[in-house]
Amino acid sequence: MTRIAVIVGSTRDGSFNRALGALAAARLAAHGADVTVVDLAALDLPIYTAALEADAFPADALKLKDLLAAQDGLLVVSPEYNGSIPALLKNAIDWASRPTSDEGPVALTAFRGKAAAIMGASISPFGGIRGLTHLRQILGTIQMLVIPDQVLVPNAHAAFDEAGQLREPLPASLVDMTAARLVAVAKALAA
Repeated sequence: MTRIAVIVGSTRDGSFNRALGALAAARLAAHGADVTVVDLAALDLPIYTAALEADAFPADALKLKDLLAAQDGLLVVSPEYNGSIPALLKNAIDWASRPTSDEGPVALTAFRGKAAAIMGASISPFGGIRGLTHLRQILGTIQMLVIPDQVLVPNAHAAFDEAGQLREPLPASLVDMTAARLVAVAKALAA
């Protein structure tokens, strides 16, 4: 079974991106993926510095890295903060990208050669496109194959109903199509 981790870059209660991540996780599972949702708020990840890494690699950073290394793919759902991604999300990626044990300096075992998809929701009319552009670049830099499909949910404050479902069929169908493509590409890359 294809294993996909879902990381949401928001920890806020009532977050539109958390709602989008939950919808996407359900669609990934419907397409046959074994889904693991990563709760960044539950991890104790200090701000990455080389000095801290050299002194003592944080236990939760190693836990995150090991979890991601065991996956075939990654779905990242991110809000847009000042035209980029949240520091919380970037910090998690930075820690998971670091070498441990006897790995070489650019092993990237949590990411290299795996499939990724990106999604975002924003109250703006642009749906977080600037942040996802940065996220796509970051994931490519750590050697992930980011599929071309992506989901943007603009005007997110009006896009979800009380049950956390998307009101309009178009974004809902894009979530489903992106989930299906991610599962297919992750499966092919893992073969």
